[in-house]
Parts: sequence; C-alpha cells; structure tokens
Amino acid sequence: MNVAVECVLDARATLGEGAVWDTSANALWWVDIAAPALHRFHPEAARNDTWKMPSAIGCVAPRLSGGTIVGLEEGWCAFDPADGSVTVLNDMAPGRATHRFNDGAVDTAGRFWAGTMPKAGPRDAAAGEQGDGTLFCLEPDRSCRTVLEGLYIQNGLAFSPDGKRMYLSDSYKPIRTIWVFDYDVDTGTPTNRRVFFDTHAAAGRPDGAAMDAEGCYWMAGVDGWQILRLTPDGVVDRTISVPVEKPTCLAFGGPRLDQLYITSMGSGLITPGTENRQPQAGGVFVCEPGVTGYAPPPCGA
Repeated sequence: MNVAVECVLDARATLGEGAVWDTSANALWWVDIAAPALHRFHPEAARNDTWKMPSAIGCVAPRLSGGTIVGLEEGWCAFDPADGSVTVLNDMAPGRATHRFNDGAVDTAGRFWAGTMPKAGPRDAAAGEQGDGTLFCLEPDRSCRTVLEGLYIQNGLAFSPDGKRMYLSDSYKPIRTIWVFDYDVDTGTPTNRRVFFDTHAAAGRPDGAAMDAEGCYWMAGVDGWQILRLTPDGVVDRTISVPVEKPTCLAFGGPRLDQLYITSMGSGLITPGTENRQPQAGGVFVCEPGVTGYAPPPCGA
C-alpha cells in the first residue's frame, strides 16, 4: 500500500517505544526505554516535552485522575507532569532487579496490562530454556496480579474496541508469534489462547500494536521496514513501508483518530551499514492509513 510516512519528530531516540494517544490532551505519549525518558508530543505545536525517569521505562498510559501511569523497574508508578514527580503505586512488577517492563495496553475497563522481560536479553529457547517474562495486570483498585508466564520478549498487547479480544505477541526471533484470546472484560480474564498470526513468513517480527475502529490489528514489523494490518481472521490486508528498519510501536491519534503514529529504534540498535538509508531512525513518524483508529481509555488506577 503506497502511503506517505513522514517524520514529525527527529528525536534520535535509542529505543523509542510505548506510543499511546491521549485524547484529553490531544497529544502522543511515548518513551525512550534506554534514555530512560518519558515524552509527550503535541503535534499541533510541534512540541515535545521530555522528563527523565529514574529507571528503564517500558510503557505509559494516560490516567483517569490525571497524569499518567508508567511502568518502571520500581513497579507501576504514577507520574505527574505538573511537577515531574514519580510515585510507586504497586511494586509487584517487575519485582526483580533483573527484569523490566516492556509493552503495555489498557483494556476497555481501564485495567493496565504489561509484560516484563529480562534486561540481559531473553533466555535461549533453542537450548530448551523457558522464557521468564511475565504478563501482569494492574487493576483500577491498584492491586496487581500475575496472568501469564513463560514469555521471552513480551509485546503487541492490544484489546479489540468491543472488549471481546486480547492480543499478545512475543518478538523473540525463534517465536515471533501473535496470539489472540477470548476476553471477559467484566473479570479481566483472557481464555482460549490461540495463534493469530505467525510472522516467520513476514519481513518483520511483531513489536508494538494498535487497533482500528474496524477491529483490525496493526503490527509494527521490527527489522522489516514495514507495518501490517491484520483482519480479525489473521489475514494481512495492508502493508505499509516505513523509512526505518525497526518500527517499534503504533498509536492512532489526531482529532479524528485517522493518523497513525510510529516510534522507532535509533543509533546503536539498527543494522550497521544501514545508517544512510534511515537518517531519521529513532524518530517519531506519522501516516494516514485510510482508516479510523481506536484510542484505548485511560487507566483507572
């Protein structure tokens, strides 16, 4: 699909991730895991606000009561952009000094879901080592529960607009699979895990994701120079080429939710020798894919 993809913020991030649209502020929250830093980009003003974080930040979500919830090594934390303060709400996850949060998403009831991964890299699946990443859920009452274990590089969390499906992927090269679950939004329970899309035949591995209003799943194809749109049946019906090798996360935004924002990896994480092909790697990009997106609700914790 021939769609123009524009760099709207030449951020030079090392590991840009965690894109999420804040409808109340008409702004894009995103993170640089490696900096570590939290960012808020205002498209209309072309302004990017930045706050340093005390530890690696994996994900962020707007908070119903104001500010955001961020996933830090200390656990789930409240962040107040007015004064830059960070307050631990629940220290259950990641829970171990060897791990950090990775990708996260909020369900239609305001629960914040996020997974962890080892900071030193995933265990060796080829040697029979089980993954030790864990999927957690932060409830609106700020309690936290373990939902799923055995992940290597947790990614791709998303919930269908009707709240009936949960998506989850693993980016680890031997796995590179997206799963879908039936989801009970009343209890926050995913069941009937099954393969949604195996990316071994695709150019890129599954990274961050977004949902559109039609219930289709958009995948950032890290290493593949592309993003994919998957129908609810797991069929690729759109492929959009992007000017970076490693797109990392997606979020629909703009006043009409018809713009798709894309974060990316930058210097030090791209393939050596490709620098001239992607001079704006680590930037934030945007395109208009021709569909209306879905913006998750704020976190209720």
